[in-house]
Amino acid sequence: MSARRSSLLRALGLLGLLAILASVCWLAAGAAARPSLYVPARRGGWPGWLAGPLQGLHLSIDPSSFQTLTLIMAAGYVAVLLAARVLPGRALAATILAAHVVLVLGPPLISQDVLGYLSFARLGALHGLDPYTHVAAQAPTDATYAFIGWPYQHSPYGPLFTLLSYAFVPLGVAGGLWALKVLAAAASLGAVALVAKAAADMGRSPRAAAAFVGLNPVLLELAVGGAHNDTLVLALLAAALALTANALRPRFGGAAAALAGAVAVKASAGLVLPFLVLAPRGARARMRVLLATLASLAVVVAVGTIGFGSHVLGFLSALHEQQQLVAVHSVPAETARLFGLNGVPGWWRNIYLGAFAAVLLGALWRTARGADWRTSAGWATLALLLSTAWLLPWYAIWPLPLAAVSASRRLRAAVLVFCAYALLIHLPLAKPLLSPPQHSSAPQHLKTAELQNLKHVHEVHARRRHQQP
Repeated sequence: MSARRSSLLRALGLLGLLAILASVCWLAAGAAARPSLYVPARRGGWPGWLAGPLQGLHLSIDPSSFQTLTLIMAAGYVAVLLAARVLPGRALAATILAAHVVLVLGPPLISQDVLGYLSFARLGALHGLDPYTHVAAQAPTDATYAFIGWPYQHSPYGPLFTLLSYAFVPLGVAGGLWALKVLAAAASLGAVALVAKAAADMGRSPRAAAAFVGLNPVLLELAVGGAHNDTLVLALLAAALALTANALRPRFGGAAAALAGAVAVKASAGLVLPFLVLAPRGARARMRVLLATLASLAVVVAVGTIGFGSHVLGFLSALHEQQQLVAVHSVPAETARLFGLNGVPGWWRNIYLGAFAAVLLGALWRTARGADWRTSAGWATLALLLSTAWLLPWYAIWPLPLAAVSASRRLRAAVLVFCAYALLIHLPLAKPLLSPPQHSSAPQHLKTAELQNLKHVHEVHARRRHQQP
């Protein structure tokens, strides 16, 4: 690369870093200024602990400015990816850190889930109700109740995360919220550092890997901005990647433990486990990894059993309930409307699930024959996101670490396209492109998902009451 081209790329990358940081600052401060549709928890009120310290900057955002800022962030991200290898490492690291800190200082964006985490924790720690067998609506006097969006949903989160969240209950609602926000951002930063280390150990650019994950607009705006526990899953997955990055001394046992921990946060992380088992060459080596995986899962179950007894796997039932719902902008839902179907019929969902199963089996077969397990797991994770009818946009971060360390440019490109889709569904420019037409400025996937959740869970409880003697 010529010195002139390198200088131009560096200037483009620095401009991209500035664009990302400026748009993040405006988004966080604008959301903090006054109640808006971009902070759904505002329905419970607008206390200072929810708005955050950026409220005093008196900025504001509306659908138009939110769209502009998101597009600026996305353009900056593209510029940084193009120039990542020649960017100063300190500038890249400082921007990633600053963007995370600013988002922690702002209110939870786009989602009420973080208050849902706290609600489930308080349900168990304060009210003596198991969050796997009871719902928030059974404790309507709790201080979190007005702020949550899923009052009839059992906890779909794993036992280790639920037990961890119990530790934040003594901090109160405000303190618990801020602790969970800090935890989400710290986990995201940890994931970025571990991905960079894994890339370096594999002989790839750690700067490019760090930028690919740490400045991704979906990670920043949706996952860190919404303080989602998906960043914990990301950190544990990144730990597994770092532990296995050294080809001479891969630590598959430690990686299995990390992924088992990720499953105990969100069950979807279990998709990566069979690829890890097939990663080493030879039947004996694979058997050792399998035994390490089973032992790690057994420890998780044992710890969860201490906390929740026979209901330790109750989150799987909640996940089953959740998977009966349809997110309005999931790929099965969008394509069903495109073909004029009435709703999303079961047979239509089964087509997508069959396609996912085919991709999964093909990816496992390729891994068993020597293909890179990280790339195969990345394609399988992307296939899962494309096939599920219950797709929330921050799920798009799941394959980021796998794609970041993969040698496959096609995987990285496909993941970036999917991330672009996850951003697009929030923006006014998507209204003519996506169906059904949106007649209000509120994020459509949020309103529809809430209504479907209420309807479905009411039906579930009605059936249970009918079945009782």
